[in-house]
Amino acid sequence: MLRRMLAETGDALVSVFFPGGCRLCERLLTRASRLPICEECLGAFPALSSRVCSICGSPALAVTTLPQAGNDASSEDDGLKCLDCAERTYRFERARSYAAYRGVLVRAVVLLKFERIDPLAAYFGEKVASVAQRDGLSGDIVVPVPLHRTRERERGFNQAELIARQVAKRLQLPFKPVLLMRTKARPDKHILSNDERWRIVRGAFATRPGSQVDNKRVLLLDDVMTTGATLDACAGALLEAGATSVIGLTVARAVRRETPTGIGE
Repeated sequence: MLRRMLAETGDALVSVFFPGGCRLCERLLTRASRLPICEECLGAFPALSSRVCSICGSPALAVTTLPQAGNDASSEDDGLKCLDCAERTYRFERARSYAAYRGVLVRAVVLLKFERIDPLAAYFGEKVASVAQRDGLSGDIVVPVPLHRTRERERGFNQAELIARQVAKRLQLPFKPVLLMRTKARPDKHILSNDERWRIVRGAFATRPGSQVDNKRVLLLDDVMTTGATLDACAGALLEAGATSVIGLTVARAVRRETPTGIGE
């Protein structure tokens, strides 16, 4: 405790006497914090409301389904479903995200992806944990989406693992960073079509031999959800290994379709 207090005091003094610029907009940082992003940029992250697709968490609610016969119309599945979930069935139970993947948040996620900035991972972890608590999403363990060993060796860390560690800490759940592994590397191609995203993750994940996942409810963490292909592939591996359910949690959610009401991008 004393060591942490001294470290925080030292960071605060450094920020006061040697102020730096925001890593996103270069404004001078005026507050004492280890997080190298200004309040204006943090406030510009487009946080999502709780009114999202009941399955994948997308704010693009272009399809409304009616309650099934005998169901309570006030239940969570009472009608909010996006176009993708009207066309596809995922193996994860639900997915939720903190913010829409656009604007200044894209730069923040990319920054964390290529630079190990633990205070930024802690900030994202706090926000994702708050979403899980707000929406009543519970689990038994927290598992990050893994990088392929070659990619992690090049980068030196896994950004999803940094975020997941903070989520587990805030939700007071066991953190299992080595339960899943990626067995097939992602191609070097930067821009992938939706079909390519699903194809390259097919069979790309597995649980490690000896991993204990039987009858566990898993909270699966990643930085960005685009099509849901990666979360789906990881969920499939976890369910095959005996997990009872998988809920996906991400910092950002790509919104790919316009809605008649203007929700989304």
